[in-house]
Amino acid sequence: MTEFRATVRRKSYTFYGLKELLAKASPARSGDALAGIAAENDEERVAAQMVLADAPLRQFLVEPIIPHEVDEVTRLIVDTHDAAAFEPVASMTVGEFRNWLLCYETTGEVITKLSPGLTPEMVAAVSKLMRNQDLILAASKCRVVTRFRNTIGLPRRLSTRLQPNHPTDDLVGIGASILDGLLYGCGDAVIGINPATDSVETVVRLHHMLSELIERFQIPTQGCVLAHVTTQLAAIEQGAPVDLVFQSIAGTEAANASFGVSLKLLEEARQAARSLARGPLGDNVMYFETGQGSCLSADAHHGIDQQTLESRAYAVARRFEPLLVNTVVGFIGPEYLYDGKQIIRAGLEDHFCGKLLGLPMGCDVCYTNHAEADQDDMDNLLTLLAVAGCNYFMGVPGADDIMLNYQSTSYHDAAGVRQLFGLRPAPEFEAWLEDMRIARAGTQLLPINPQHRLMGAIESPPQVPDASSSI
Repeated sequence: MTEFRATVRRKSYTFYGLKELLAKASPARSGDALAGIAAENDEERVAAQMVLADAPLRQFLVEPIIPHEVDEVTRLIVDTHDAAAFEPVASMTVGEFRNWLLCYETTGEVITKLSPGLTPEMVAAVSKLMRNQDLILAASKCRVVTRFRNTIGLPRRLSTRLQPNHPTDDLVGIGASILDGLLYGCGDAVIGINPATDSVETVVRLHHMLSELIERFQIPTQGCVLAHVTTQLAAIEQGAPVDLVFQSIAGTEAANASFGVSLKLLEEARQAARSLARGPLGDNVMYFETGQGSCLSADAHHGIDQQTLESRAYAVARRFEPLLVNTVVGFIGPEYLYDGKQIIRAGLEDHFCGKLLGLPMGCDVCYTNHAEADQDDMDNLLTLLAVAGCNYFMGVPGADDIMLNYQSTSYHDAAGVRQLFGLRPAPEFEAWLEDMRIARAGTQLLPINPQHRLMGAIESPPQVPDASSSI
């Protein structure tokens, strides 16, 4: 274990190993304080950041923060590292790497080629040396494009997940929320439903509803029911028309085990979804959600700071070539991200680290009702992430999820950000909005006639198989 030393104002500090150094250098947040690994004060944090800036990037390849033999995420990181891709920055320190990322000459194409050579710990380390503006600038260079029924992540495009959750999984209530979102131009990333009950019967029913709706109106998007991966596998076995397979993931083997998943199970799910061949444009069939604090809440953090562990979750996601990755940034609660300032910082960190690792990053700009945050904080983060080139945001009716009981971003928030920055939906979805006379040029929403043919989605709900005959 390497010892790192620094002196600040005649006081000496020693940090034992990269794990402690990363934790002490991390910007303040309540989760690290709860775990007892945060810097005691700003002076110690600055001392750690000074030392971290001089740490060689190569050090992260020889000093794993979780031993190789006890953690399959570490093994994945080590075994898939691309030494040739890493070579352009192999001689740099973390501080030099920060400066290199911010150079005019370091373009998105250059970062894309480098990405397979970066480890999560490297990108977490450099993020700790960056101001918010640095995170925004560097991330804005990176475009990660994925495809299923449409193309997500192109320059000057901003997609949305239409999130029509209902506390009783009522099809008419879900359908009304979907209609509302579509009329706001939302839903090109995915129409994704969090089921209130994680039963195979419910998941099959919701998948059939989404599939029938998408096919009926020829909507160039994809559906997803965000049940546990094993439930979705069972639904596939029973003939459910599954587009994307969802799963929450984390940055350690133990935390993923607490979610009931492993790398082997995720690969099984990916192959099952690909076998259905439902994506005419591409085979990015996985949808992952993450969030700082998940490893700590599972008592599976190994004494590592939550932001570094979040970056390790992106190594898991990268392995499976997902269509979408979403940091649900403020969802876990103030025990991990206390207030609006910490949530904003975490959202910018997550997006930056995910993009550097080559992921199609979106963000659920959100907070729980007991956090020291409000919708103005979310407006700030939404705007900053739009500048940073975030692939997609959430669209929740009224920004208030009545099933999950938290605050997110609304349909009109997405429309406002698109208007503010001249951003457009995915090209295939944009053409559909124009054909359906919902929008002109994809962004200018049109008044909707009560006789609009989409209204039939509510007047005549999609037919789904009888549960007793299909289960």
